[in-house]
Amino acid sequence: MSSLEALQELTRDARALALGEVIPPSAAESEVARVMQICNACRYCEGFCAVFPAMTRRLEFLKADVHYLANLCHNCGACLHACQYAPPHEFAVNVPQAMARVRGQTYHDYAWPLALGQLYKRNGLTLSLALVAALTLFLALAAALKGGWGALWGVDLGANFYHLFPHNLMVGLFAPIFLFAVLALAMGVRGFWRDVKPATSGADVSDAAASEAAHDVLRLKYLDGGHGDGCNNEDDAFSLTRRRCHHLTFYGFLLCFAATSLATVYHYAFGWVAPYDLPSLPKILGAVGGASLMLGTAGLWRLNLRRHPLQGDAAQKPMDLGFIALLFLVAASGLALWLVRITPAATPALALLLCLHLGAVMALFATMPYGKFAHGIFRTAALLRHNTEKRRPNPIGLGSD
Repeated sequence: MSSLEALQELTRDARALALGEVIPPSAAESEVARVMQICNACRYCEGFCAVFPAMTRRLEFLKADVHYLANLCHNCGACLHACQYAPPHEFAVNVPQAMARVRGQTYHDYAWPLALGQLYKRNGLTLSLALVAALTLFLALAAALKGGWGALWGVDLGANFYHLFPHNLMVGLFAPIFLFAVLALAMGVRGFWRDVKPATSGADVSDAAASEAAHDVLRLKYLDGGHGDGCNNEDDAFSLTRRRCHHLTFYGFLLCFAATSLATVYHYAFGWVAPYDLPSLPKILGAVGGASLMLGTAGLWRLNLRRHPLQGDAAQKPMDLGFIALLFLVAASGLALWLVRITPAATPALALLLCLHLGAVMALFATMPYGKFAHGIFRTAALLRHNTEKRRPNPIGLGSD
């Protein structure tokens, strides 16, 4: 879709909302509805993942149903290679690709503020790396203006980077960006939840549903290909590599976040001023998390480049790679910063490496609400609705969960 067509579609939708009209489905939404009608008649893949049992509870697929199913799809690729109606068949059934295109649309449609939704279409690898470079340069210039170029090279910081950027200054820089990212993601998923809840029984989430959804999220249950053998990647062979790389990335990120959160508690609650070294708990969590994050993102980068072209939306590949690159750069620069800090002979590199690390972290936070990170939030919401809906009687008396 060209920029002009996208603008025309956005203007049409805004006008429809203002007049209280029903917004017509986009081409991507219509394709998912068409594919789901065919799949609902076939049902060969009914046991593959959560999408197909949810599909069997519907006879028609309206906009909210399509958004819900698209975010329930984990894009493992199993249904594409199992389907007798997949391309080059004239029915051209491609569930992973159709769902991926609608997922990208939902991130855009539910972005908050709405005007920033266009960033999903521009938030690619080049922009991510350019933002890191720009923020790194900004921080380096700020340090140079404060203490001269010697503040960046050749001055002994005493292995303490707070001598270059005081702790309160870092908090003042990063807290607003992080809090805005959390707010923007929360507002986006709130709109998604509001629209899909009536289409998924309308019932509130029970403790049992929330527990099962959390179990599904933490285990990445639906990246098992429906039978435990894993996803398809570049061919029809099953592999657990994608699931393992996602686990390394997910839990690596959580460990790094836990390390930062615990360090904040140490600093403000106990007065234990950073930086910390082994065997302190923040350093253990950060080191293990950083290594896990590097391994996971390196694996995801390789898998993304080798993914079968029919298994996803090629237009979203730059956004995927940009997010992977930012996570890898944050982890790699963080570990390198620690190693340089404990190496006395490497003091001159400490300031520049600190600017690089802080620039990467700031770029990650700034792009978080309008990049691939959103898929984890929206998918969790979809799984909550699925585990709530399947506990309700099937409204059409067909299929099973």
